[in-house]
Amino acid sequence: MMNIEKISKFKEIIDKSQYIVFFGGAGTSTESNIPDFRSSCGLYSKKSKYGVSPEEILSIDFFNNKTERFYEYLRENLIYPDALPNSTHFALKNLEEKGKLKAIITQNIDGLHQMAGSKNVIEIHGSLYNSYCQSCGEKFNLEYVLKYEGVPLCTKCRGKIRPDVVMYGEPLSNELFDNAVNHVVNADLLIVGGSSLLVYPAAGLIRKFKGENIVIINKTPTKYDSKATIVFDDNIGKVLGEVMKYLE
Repeated sequence: MMNIEKISKFKEIIDKSQYIVFFGGAGTSTESNIPDFRSSCGLYSKKSKYGVSPEEILSIDFFNNKTERFYEYLRENLIYPDALPNSTHFALKNLEEKGKLKAIITQNIDGLHQMAGSKNVIEIHGSLYNSYCQSCGEKFNLEYVLKYEGVPLCTKCRGKIRPDVVMYGEPLSNELFDNAVNHVVNADLLIVGGSSLLVYPAAGLIRKFKGENIVIINKTPTKYDSKATIVFDDNIGKVLGEVMKYLE
């Protein structure tokens, strides 16, 4: 049962806010049937046929040394070409169109925010829709990568193609992270959705927030719940959908 008092308070906060930033994790896309990582049903909880942890498979060392196995795991577990935006993505797009939402900072690599129509999306972990050749830098789209059974190779130099995502053992893009920090610092409302706030340095962004209100929407507790104005332990799409009704 949705807490009407919390929804009403959330609506009031949005009404008075002029610079809203949304910070989202894997839980943003679970309603599009893309599994998250750390929940009880997440990818990290599944038994792996690979004999090593997903964190190791998704590392730059594993990619460089066992590229074919990396791509096998990627195709089986991370690429969902038929996934469509859900109610969360569309609610955020509508909030952006109203001039309230200034930026979406996402840890996700699925491109669903852009597919829904959002304009200012900062993908701090990159995107599976973009790949490039490690040797010459030639760029490729997801369609090109998916047509290969093994390791996709560059059409120009036959070099090895890699997804344009941040793997374990690699730093985030300074430019993207600085852009994200700038938005968080200037925000008067930070909405955190579908993130355990455990992955750093991305989760550390919340420490940069200097505004008045933080609203956290996540099915499990986070260590920042005590700092939030409101905490919802519910689906993000349901919560945002209820709030948007009041804002129509």
